[in-house]
Amino acid sequence: MSALSLPASRSHVYAGILLTSISYFMFTVHDAAVKLLVAAIPVWQVLFFRSITILIGCVVFGGRDVYAEAFRSPIIKSMFLRSFLILGAWLCYYTAARDLQLAELTTIYYAAPVIVTVLSVVLLKEQVPLPRWAAVLIGFVGVYLACNPATLGFSAPVLLVLLAAFLWGLAIVLLRKIALREKTIIQMILNNIFFLVTAGLPLFYLWQTPSWNETLLLFGAGIIAGLAQFTLFEGMKRAEASVVAPFEYTSLIWAFLLGYLIWADVPRREVFVGAALIMGAGFLIIAGEHFRRRDLPLKK
Repeated sequence: MSALSLPASRSHVYAGILLTSISYFMFTVHDAAVKLLVAAIPVWQVLFFRSITILIGCVVFGGRDVYAEAFRSPIIKSMFLRSFLILGAWLCYYTAARDLQLAELTTIYYAAPVIVTVLSVVLLKEQVPLPRWAAVLIGFVGVYLACNPATLGFSAPVLLVLLAAFLWGLAIVLLRKIALREKTIIQMILNNIFFLVTAGLPLFYLWQTPSWNETLLLFGAGIIAGLAQFTLFEGMKRAEASVVAPFEYTSLIWAFLLGYLIWADVPRREVFVGAALIMGAGFLIIAGEHFRRRDLPLKK
């Protein structure tokens, strides 16, 4: 490795951090739109419209031959496995949401970045330095303070959320392996074909005709989700899973902000303390990555 290649490599990682952070912001906006929609529209229908919107976008930007390329992809089995994991995480999460407060739900679910970091060591053989472990733990403490959860036992809803966090963490690690082997648009097509079929079947019994405003919001949520998926997949190509995992905590900040703007929810003082810790965790990752790569030995 030459001296000139080090800054480029560092920039590559920073680009991965930026892209995944943008992705988590967009996913939070998407979740806010879904929260508005599910008051009248079944969740399966929201997922169906989202998948259609993304698949149309893939044709527009990838051309007519992109679907034939997708079905010839060597990652098709791995991608469907990842989609199945995400579907399982989603179902566990929303089932537990019936019995847990939002603060409790959020705090337990944000064990996911810790799980991603552990799995990245076990499955991806990544070397995780101490600053990354510290960032993950600091970020989790920030989430805990912001949510101020009640003392919880290992009830069925709690175990469901932990299972959702594990499935999502496993899906993110699998995404890291897949992202290096295939173009982003191919991954998006395979991912959303799975959800289109899976969500389409229940609609024979659950369909609700949306209003014009709901239709616009459905397709708007699909566009946002498509951009979120694209930036997440691209970010995963540029940075290790354990590097970007703590930045998932930033979505909590956006969730509180959107909650205030849309539903007039006023954050408590603990929210700002937690947000500061979450941001500090992100800066710790960036600083650790900067000094680690600066100290790499040069190779002739």
